[in-house]
Parts: sequence; structure tokens; C-alpha cells
Amino acid sequence: MIIAVDFDGTIVEHKYPEIGKEIPFATYTLKKLIEDRHQLILWTVRRGKELEEAVEWCRQRGVEFYAVNKSYPEEVIEPGETYYKVNAELFIDDLNLGGLPQWGEIYSMISEGKKWKDIYSNENHREEPKKKKKGWFW
Repeated sequence: MIIAVDFDGTIVEHKYPEIGKEIPFATYTLKKLIEDRHQLILWTVRRGKELEEAVEWCRQRGVEFYAVNKSYPEEVIEPGETYYKVNAELFIDDLNLGGLPQWGEIYSMISEGKKWKDIYSNENHREEPKKKKKGWFW
């Protein structure tokens, strides 16, 4: 699967233009997704020096992206183009509707094909207390 991943607020906490602290288990999960043969694209608004710093920060932690702000490595972006939507099957971004799940939940959703409702409905589900039967021997 081709998965586009945002950087600020998704892999690290928001501190742009600096690089914030890693969000727990982000790089661990990304490396696991790469091991599972998914192609990861870093999809971020960072450009120039800030983008190079983000790519290097990930590389130092063992995360090598298939492409950066492109659908595939050889893609040519027109000069002056400041924003480009990549072709991916899944986008992981802190601005998702419903927010960013924890990275363990993200991995479960991808590797086990779970949906939001599969994870969050079980978390909020409470069993009704069983009613006691009335009578002499109950």
C-alpha cells in the first residue's frame, strides 16, 4: 500500500520551523510499516532547509521514505509549484477528521484492516449489568 505521512503534528510534535519531540512510537511504527512492504511518502508543507532537516531526522532514526512530497521518486515537480498532492491510498495526518489515533492503533488499522469503528466502538462499549432473576432459587 502507498501511504502518505505528514511530519509536523504526526511524526513529531508541532514546533515548526524547529523539529518537535517524537510522538510516541511514530518512527517505530513507520519502520514496521516499511518492513511490512508498504511504500511511505513523506507528505509535508516543509520545503528547502526545513524539509532536508525533517528527512535527515527520520533517516537518523531508520525511516527511509519511498518518496518525499512526490508520488514516486522520479516524479518531476514543476518549478515554482509550492503545494502538490501525492497519489497515495492512505494519508496519515494529525488533521484527519477525528484527529490522529495513537501509532499502535494506526498500525492495527493498516495491518489488520481495522476501521475507526472497530477500534473505538470496543473501547467505549460497556456491557449492561445482568439482571438478577427473582424467585426462591435464583
